[in-house]
Amino acid sequence: MKISEKTRKRIFEIIQIGNKEDAPSRAFDYFIVTVILCNISVLFLETFDKLEAWRPFFETVEIVTVLIFCVEYLLRIWTADLLYPGEKRGKAILHFLFSFDGVVDLLTILPFFFLSGFGAFRILRAARILHLFRINTRYDSFQVITSVVKEKRSAILYAVFIILVLILAASLCMYSVEHAAQPEAFKNALSGIWWSVSTVFTVGYGDIYPVTLLGRIMGVIITFLGVGAVAIPTGILSAGFVEHYSRLQRSTETEEYKKNTGALLIDASSAYVSRTIREVEEMDHIVVTALIRGGMAVLPEDQIRVRAGDILINMRL
Repeated sequence: MKISEKTRKRIFEIIQIGNKEDAPSRAFDYFIVTVILCNISVLFLETFDKLEAWRPFFETVEIVTVLIFCVEYLLRIWTADLLYPGEKRGKAILHFLFSFDGVVDLLTILPFFFLSGFGAFRILRAARILHLFRINTRYDSFQVITSVVKEKRSAILYAVFIILVLILAASLCMYSVEHAAQPEAFKNALSGIWWSVSTVFTVGYGDIYPVTLLGRIMGVIITFLGVGAVAIPTGILSAGFVEHYSRLQRSTETEEYKKNTGALLIDASSAYVSRTIREVEEMDHIVVTALIRGGMAVLPEDQIRVRAGDILINMRL
């Protein structure tokens, strides 16, 4: 049975990120979120030996949820040309398959069928959790993060460059100082890189550490430098988020102001004629922000009386 184009378009609207006005689409979003949580919960619960008796149930839940993912994935491929209307069907499908959502969907499904024995691949199903953040808002979480990283990419690259230089310098210096005292620990510069990375990022695994006096002094210095170096990109991103949300707040306030602000031309029959600004504000619950009279702006003081021909710039409360 051939499905009509209208039905296919409706299916596409439902499986995409829904909006508050479209009840089926919102219901599908909640359903998929529930399936994702069930799939990930089972993934975690399967690791507990005490729950071995529940394993058949967990496997059933996993099979059902993966089948649902498969159906959703096929539906998204089927409607890919509606997602990318400017492209031909084949190209649109390829575009979706290699998009972020397409790759995440594929990694959700493939490990179950082909890589069930590899925990590192099976855990990729947890990538489905990323879709929980695709909320139907004007600025979602990933869009904010992406925009901030793009805005600050130059500063972040400079910070990363500084960290790399510090790591290389620390590695070479520590190798030069410690190689003679402990040649097995600091065999070459690569061993020094491992130590410098764990020190610069303040992890300090303790598997390699300096034993000479000069090496320990250098270790203290490098640790302090590492704290400062790692804090640089953190500060850059934090400042970026503050700037982004400040712009967003100002934009929201501006839109709200525009929406609630209007201009009113007073004619001779208006009820506002001969009333004071204060009386006008109390009548209609507005705030008169400006008064244009005879082509000139007049300060809208409370006792000024409105005349025919005046223009009131007002903001509704």
